[in-house]
Parts: sequence; C-alpha cells; structure tokens
Amino acid sequence: MSPTFRALSVPNFRIYMLGAIFSNTGTWMQRIGQDWLVLQLTGSGTALGITTGLQLLPALLFSPVAGVVADRMPKRTVLRCTQIAMALPAALLGVLAVTGVVQTWHVFVLAFVFGIGTAFDAPARQSFVVEIVGRRDLANAVGLNSASFNLARMVGPAVAGLLIAALGSGVDAAGWVILANAVSYLAVLCSLQLLDASRLTPSEVTGTRKRAVRDGVAYVRSRPDLVLILTCVFFVGTFGMNFQLSSALMATEVFGKGAGEYGLLASIMAVGSLAGALLAARRTRPRLRTVVLAGLAFSVTEMVAGLMPTYATFAAVLPLLGLCALTMITSANATIQLTSSPMMRGRVAALYLMVFMGGTPIGSPLIGWVGEAFGARWMMIGGGGITLVGISVALALYLRVQDSRGEELRRALRDLRWRNARRADLHGVEVHRGRLRLPQ
Repeated sequence: MSPTFRALSVPNFRIYMLGAIFSNTGTWMQRIGQDWLVLQLTGSGTALGITTGLQLLPALLFSPVAGVVADRMPKRTVLRCTQIAMALPAALLGVLAVTGVVQTWHVFVLAFVFGIGTAFDAPARQSFVVEIVGRRDLANAVGLNSASFNLARMVGPAVAGLLIAALGSGVDAAGWVILANAVSYLAVLCSLQLLDASRLTPSEVTGTRKRAVRDGVAYVRSRPDLVLILTCVFFVGTFGMNFQLSSALMATEVFGKGAGEYGLLASIMAVGSLAGALLAARRTRPRLRTVVLAGLAFSVTEMVAGLMPTYATFAAVLPLLGLCALTMITSANATIQLTSSPMMRGRVAALYLMVFMGGTPIGSPLIGWVGEAFGARWMMIGGGGITLVGISVALALYLRVQDSRGEELRRALRDLRWRNARRADLHGVEVHRGRLRLPQ
C-alpha cells in the first residue's frame, strides 16, 4: 500500500474513517446552513461572528475538563455520548428553521449547546486514533483524518449551497441542510459499534485525581516546544481561521455573490486543505519547524487573499491558504500526540483544542466588527497581520529560551571537562567527602 494511505491497512481505521466522512460532510453542511440562516435573520456580520463565537466558546470553558474525561473514561464510550449530544441541538435547530419559528436567540443558544458536545468530543476523538492504529501509524492516520475532514469540506459546502439555492434560499432551506447534519451522526454511531474491540489498544484509564487539570497544564508548561506549538495554533485559530465569517462577507458584500458562490469558496479552499493533509500523511514524523513555517506562510497568504480584486482571483488564492492551514494544523496535532506521555495525551489534546477553538469566541466577534466597520477585506488583512506578528514573537521567545538552555549546557560541559582535567592532575590523589586522601 502507498505510504500515504498505510494506516488504511488497519481494518478498524477503515471503518472509523467511513463513518467520519459522512459525519464531517454533514458538519460542513450545517456550518454553511447555519451561517446562511443567521444572515437571513439579521444580515449582520457581528451576529455571524457571535454565533461562531458561541459555538466555540465551550471549547474554551470545558476543554480541560473534557481532556480529563477522555483520560479517565473509555474513549469509545465518550464518543458515543458526544454524537448524541451534537445530533440533538442540530435536529432542534433544523426543525425550528423548517417550521419558520426560528429566531436569532434560538440560533445563539443552540450553537452554544452544540459546542458543548463538540468540546467533549474533540479530545476523545483526537486521542482515540492512536488506540486504533498504534504509534507507528499515528502521524499517517492524523493526516488521513484531516484528509477525510477536508474531502467532506469540499463536498459539504458545495452541496449545502446548491440545496439552499434550489430550495429558495430562505430560512426553511437552511433548516433542511441543518437537519441533514443531525442525521449524519448515525454514521459515526454505527462505525463505533462495528469496531473490533480486540484489535484496539486502549490507553490506561487514569484514576480520580483532584489536580488532574492542573497536572496537564504543568506538563505543557514544562515543554517549551509544546508551548510554541500552542501559541502558533492560538493565533491562527483566533485571528486567522475565521473563514466562515470572512468568506461569507467577501462573497456577499465585496463580490455581490449568493449562497451557491459562497458555498463554492469553501469547497475551493478545501482542495488545498486536502492536498496539505495528504502531504502530511506521507511524513513519518512531523517537525516543529514545519508547524512554525506553515503558520507564517498562512498569515502572509491570508493578507494576500484580502487584497485580491475579483471573485476569481480571491478563489484562486484560497487553495494555497488551505494548504498552509492544514499543513500547520496536521503537523501540530501529530507532534503533540507523538511527543506527549500516554497518561497525559487526552489532557494535552484538550489544551490544544482549547487554544485552537477556544480563542475564536474572542476573535470572531472582533473580526466581525472589523468587517462591519472597515470592510470585509480588512478582516483577512488584519487577521493575517496579527497572526504573523504573534507567531514571530513566539518564535523569537522560543529561540531565546533555547539559546539560554544551550549556554547552560555548554557551561556544564566546560565545568565537566575542567573537573576531569583537575582530577587527572592529582595523580592518584582521591577526593573523599570533600577531603583529599593520599594513596596508601
């Protein structure tokens, strides 16, 4: 089998991937449907940013606890519960929209409830992959997981945009798209049921500890490489990856397009994201420098995209933007999982997701306000600029710490060589408890 797809030789991973593709397609359909629903109800970029922020706010609030849950409970059981927790609010929002009684506050509340399910699902799902494929194929499995997510990202938005347009582009049309996502969670539940438990290698479930969350934070703080990765992910996730918001306003306000063209933008960018995920799947071991360089390239590309004069040129830059984003995300994800202690993997994954998704409640309303006050282009130019500065400062601080530690190591080696030389000059004189002892 090709090195790009070697994790698919594991039967359980094939089953898991099949369910994930259906569910991810539904998730992307809901993202487009929910955004279009908010625009139909309010016509406000700020309201769109608030919706996105509320949906990702639980990642900031509950991810540390969710990581502890993932480490303490069987991850397969956690995933079964979270699929139901995400399907119910999606179904309710879809019904409210289809029946025409939906209001903006309904979307806000249900987006937050949906986000709670996502917050507990993500760390369990991230750390469950290694139990399916083992450490040897983990980097490849993470890349293929991202590839399936972005394959769905190509299909889901395009299908959602076409369905909304075919059904009249109204509130009820968005509702039907959201209902399709509620049904898609059945695919994951079925795949989890079909997994061969004897072929899984579950991590040891930790016992109850009062300081479990604090231990996870302390572990990350002791690792400068993990701190650098999380900082890069924070700036990209908070200020850079507001594609739902920026693409919607660029399509509708700057270029005067409708739902079909808006959905097409997400699919176009997913082409680059899929390429980035497949390239990442070929790497046997991700590197820290890949994370940093991809983050810097992403920020510059986003600023360039904001300057594009036409819909066609804007769409042409999006694949490169998707390629940079997925290269960084996939490399960061795989590096964190491969280098973290198995006992800490769930908590580290939760902290990763907390900074990646949890910063959006701060960034989305801010970026949405920038779009309304200064225009949609400045959402991308400003977001890319902040990301560029943030990653550059984080890299400079990391290199400074590394230089400091390197100097400490060099001093220790010099001292060791001096002590060895002095010991050789004693010609048989021994040091015993701080005193010189002559040989007998």
